[in-house]
Amino acid sequence: MKSAVVIGSGFGGLALAIRLQAAGIQTTIIEARDKPGGRAYYWERDGFIFDGGPTVITDPPCLTQLWTLTGHDMAQDVELMPVMPFYRLNWADGTNFDYSNDDAKLRSEIEKLNPEDVAGYAKFLEYSAGVHDEGYVKLGTKAFLDFASMIKAAPALAKYQAWRSVYSMVSSFVKNEKLREALSFHTLLVGGNPMKTSAIYALIHKLEKDGGVWFAKGGTNRLIAAMVKQFERIGGTLILGDPVERIETQGERTTGVVTQSGHRIDCDAVATNGDIMHSYRDLLGHHPRGEKAAASLSRKKFSPSLFVVHFGIKGTWPGIPHHMILFGPRYKGLLDDIYTHGVLPQDFSLYLHHPTVSDPSMAPEGCSTFYALAPVAHQGKLPIDWEEMGPVFEKRILDEVGRRLIPDIHERIVTKFHYTPADFGTDLNAHLGSAFSLEPVLTQSAWFRVHNRDDVLSNLYFVGAGTHPGAGIPGVVGSAKATAELMIEDLKR
Repeated sequence: MKSAVVIGSGFGGLALAIRLQAAGIQTTIIEARDKPGGRAYYWERDGFIFDGGPTVITDPPCLTQLWTLTGHDMAQDVELMPVMPFYRLNWADGTNFDYSNDDAKLRSEIEKLNPEDVAGYAKFLEYSAGVHDEGYVKLGTKAFLDFASMIKAAPALAKYQAWRSVYSMVSSFVKNEKLREALSFHTLLVGGNPMKTSAIYALIHKLEKDGGVWFAKGGTNRLIAAMVKQFERIGGTLILGDPVERIETQGERTTGVVTQSGHRIDCDAVATNGDIMHSYRDLLGHHPRGEKAAASLSRKKFSPSLFVVHFGIKGTWPGIPHHMILFGPRYKGLLDDIYTHGVLPQDFSLYLHHPTVSDPSMAPEGCSTFYALAPVAHQGKLPIDWEEMGPVFEKRILDEVGRRLIPDIHERIVTKFHYTPADFGTDLNAHLGSAFSLEPVLTQSAWFRVHNRDDVLSNLYFVGAGTHPGAGIPGVVGSAKATAELMIEDLKR
């Protein structure tokens, strides 16, 4: 039986390992932390359950496939609950916009902003459906291993003006500024600046409209637990709390891995779900390929980081939906500060996650679990001392949530903590503390991202946000399908 090691147990690593094991390849996942999940880590404090993220689940079929491969049913292991509205968007002037795939309600919301944009939205939806078909259905699970594959995809990308930004394309269809923000903010959920990310990412709108937005009962951590259960029931092995320190090589092939404890695992192929820079620079630093690839990556643009405040409070809040976007007074200017200038501005926009409105069991009775997330520049642009600045920024964020939604928030808090760009670097080996790996601009997409199979080390593979197609649950699960097809073909050859 052929064997493989997968480094890291994020969504991408788990999805890849399930596919390999289901294909008869003896697969071992090695996870550095004490729990599986990668960025989908979680904490339990004072009776509250806090998901680290990601908390927006779209395209459930990309997940259910991981069970049907072996004749199992995902619903037996985890319950996905529909979220409605998908998001409530709120602006500083008090305007609310409930975003969903209910056609009548969405039309009503658009009419409240600008009746003339109803027709423009219909045209945008048609455009989104087109890029979804080309960019997600046809290309989302295909590996781009050579430039010829990029050239082959070019006509479709050109047809949909992929060189334009999502915001620019949205603006060509609708005129109301709030609606432009409502239809372009999604790229921020995968680390992209709406003003610069390729218009191809407008496909997210169609993805949500067709498949809905979902939440795993008990938290995203329960979806991770279900994936682990599926992996282990079909014979896979998961090792926790023992970081891989070195990928062993012989010539231009990998031969296995060595962990911090000194444990060595020999295998026929290695796949890494770890940070791409960490994988090349640290795990392969002894090989010329690792040194050369790390030098190349250091010249690329990495996505921003995040500052997240987790808090559990007394009281329940049925009027606050599961997902909210609290826009600040600026849109483009704030994005420039985060992506270009690398400053920590006084204003911010927040993503507010309120899982207990869907599942009260994630907090003690009569209490609620929240997190408030603010995009911030990565540490290469913003080398800030988060030990000092963290408590200050945390208070500013909680003050804003209090001002707009929960007036006595500070008196209600039972427990709280924050997670900074420095934590992304320490806990996840994330280069520059980036939360989403490479920034998803056109010149860093498809063939221009780290390839699903390395160009030199012929049995080294990549899965996750740094490779094609990119970040987000559908993205990394799609990368797992692309990488698995390569590995299964190579190993069975």
